[in-house]
Amino acid sequence: MPKVKICGITNREDAIFCSEHGADALGFNFFPGSPRYILPAQVKEIIVELPASVLKVGVFVNESISRILQISEMCKLDAIQLHGDEDLNFVSSLKEKTSLQIIKVFRINENEIPEEIRDFNFDAILLDSYSDMAFGGTGKIFNWDVARKIREICSTLYLAGGLNAENVRSAIREVDPFAVDVCSGVEKEKGKKDFVKVQEFIKNAKGVFANEFRAR
Repeated sequence: MPKVKICGITNREDAIFCSEHGADALGFNFFPGSPRYILPAQVKEIIVELPASVLKVGVFVNESISRILQISEMCKLDAIQLHGDEDLNFVSSLKEKTSLQIIKVFRINENEIPEEIRDFNFDAILLDSYSDMAFGGTGKIFNWDVARKIREICSTLYLAGGLNAENVRSAIREVDPFAVDVCSGVEKEKGKKDFVKVQEFIKNAKGVFANEFRAR
């Protein structure tokens, strides 16, 4: 059964609801250019109300290492998601300074595996759809054949990119990811979750059992 990460959390109500209804991880976006941006001070207040079992992930885009570490400590994050153009040297430098999990995002635009993935040095990889307009949260699906090939390289693969309650079962069967990641697919508007969609997504994702899709 894959883990479920709900990203783009902007308020306490959404965070509490998602955690109480089966989300394994919550993502908080610290990129000021995002419509789902949330202040670190707000995240700090929200996180103290969440159970320890829920992974608290900070999403950063081309941010400095010092700022990432500052926010991570302030908010008591469990994991750092790098959603920008950070290279392997940046990731290595960050890993030297923190014991938190590091999730590196790769935005898939074509049918080829990004070369950096072959030099895997991350705790986890998240695959998202490429867009010239935004760093994630686009609602666009990419080629799952590419994701399946990358899954053979990385066992801790988070699958994102246009997922919703209607297609998440197929995505899990196709790719067999460690976790599925959803943002716009469970929203009623940018930055506000639709609780019905959240419940349906989690139910469908966790309703796919190993014996349904591992025998390929």
